[in-house]
Amino acid sequence: MFLTITTTGSTDRPATDLGFLLHKHPDKSQQFSTAHGTAHVFYPEADAERCTAALLLEVDPIALVRRSRGKGRGGAPDSALGQYVNDRPYAASSLLAVALRSVLASAMKGQCAARPELVGRAIPLRIEVPVLPARGGAELVRALFEPLGWAVLAEPVPLDETFPEWGDSRYVRLVLEGEGTLAEALRHLYVLLPVLDDAKHYWVASDEVDKLLRAGEGWLEDHPEQRLIVGRYLARRWALTRRAMERLELERLAESDDVAAEELDNAVDEEADTEDKPVPLAVQRREAILAVLRAERATRVLDLGCGQGQLVGALLKEGQFTEIVGVDVSMRALHEARRRLRLDRMSERQSERVRLVQGSLAYTDSRLKGYDAAVLSEVVEHVDPARLPALEYAVFGAARPRTVVVTTPNVEYNVRWESLPAGHVRHADHRFEWTREEFRQWARKVAERHGYGVTFGPVGPDDPEVGPPTQLAHFRVQGEDSSGVKGEDSKGADRGGAGRGGSVTGKEVAA
Repeated sequence: MFLTITTTGSTDRPATDLGFLLHKHPDKSQQFSTAHGTAHVFYPEADAERCTAALLLEVDPIALVRRSRGKGRGGAPDSALGQYVNDRPYAASSLLAVALRSVLASAMKGQCAARPELVGRAIPLRIEVPVLPARGGAELVRALFEPLGWAVLAEPVPLDETFPEWGDSRYVRLVLEGEGTLAEALRHLYVLLPVLDDAKHYWVASDEVDKLLRAGEGWLEDHPEQRLIVGRYLARRWALTRRAMERLELERLAESDDVAAEELDNAVDEEADTEDKPVPLAVQRREAILAVLRAERATRVLDLGCGQGQLVGALLKEGQFTEIVGVDVSMRALHEARRRLRLDRMSERQSERVRLVQGSLAYTDSRLKGYDAAVLSEVVEHVDPARLPALEYAVFGAARPRTVVVTTPNVEYNVRWESLPAGHVRHADHRFEWTREEFRQWARKVAERHGYGVTFGPVGPDDPEVGPPTQLAHFRVQGEDSSGVKGEDSKGADRGGAGRGGSVTGKEVAA
């Protein structure tokens, strides 16, 4: 991927001053290692009248795949191939935006110790990006850049010049011309390149709000497409988007009143202001599970694949649950759960409510029979598909609790997490991740085979296009009134899920 920055000058103000602003000497070709390949900065032309600086990012697609350490979504061959065959090495994206920030950080901040008088000087600029993904087309490109004072050429790239009847691709050749400071131009590119691509290759965390507001200072507050920019830049993470929009509005009001933003933002005690803090998905998942178990009036609960005991700890806090059994194949995980739960410090009455047991969900286990409810939270995706029928029988056929709650990732939502390159799952140990329809087909067939009814519900923000980040199925033995998660009642169809492998040892971690 590639972009060029060109300026013109004269003998009194040579164009080669661009080298001072970029902190890159025009007579040298330099290269820099980045997390995703090698960035090169060089000057195709450099004299007093005209100077062009080029940034070329050589993306290593193999390194991208290895770094993620994930497997293709669902194990499908085309998905696996998509990890290696994609537009990332060729089209400007968040990869190029990150390279701008790391290679030209001082220029973006407006720092130039050698020639500080150059920083605030408006200079003629021509910026060209030969291949830019534009989800929204040339019209959106103009809507984003023209309000910032740029003359915009957004020329659609044909799918194949040999076959013009095939039409245009989703890419454009972008040329921006205008006059302004280099730092401001770089900040425009840093924000708007990934916005037009509408995809980021890295996890969008809460610090992205600060990055956006720093790069958008002075222009984003009044941009007519502000909401679209903020939403796409923050990967449609609604809590982060709301926080950014509120801060931008605060900045706008402060500017109109000629006061500092901090003076306006004093109505709420900082320590009490937790409303805007996003709730972690793991917490939302536990709350959704607890809501089902409360509604089912379950008292004796199995946490199958309990890991380090986070759900067990949440169950212990509620008096409704009188017997809680955590099961995992990993003794290491069970010992860590014991430590986290502080079982050795519990009162005798409290410790009598909980047991941690080693066992495999791929085998029937008489210790698991007779419970009100069982939970498989983020477990099935860790099991090889060939072992899913064994898990199904062990839980639904042999143990047969009255209620079963299953949660698993929704692979369709992964596009909203741009830290995940296309074709990758969320964790290296995931054997697969299901779409909403695949999960429902599996759950309906399991329910039909074993005499359960099943309803479905979202966990986390329910995106209108790709659904929620986590999907939940609530199974209930038929013939009893159903309650708990709202959703559509269903029966019938398949695709697998199972607990973690291993053998039953009969060992128990005493409470």
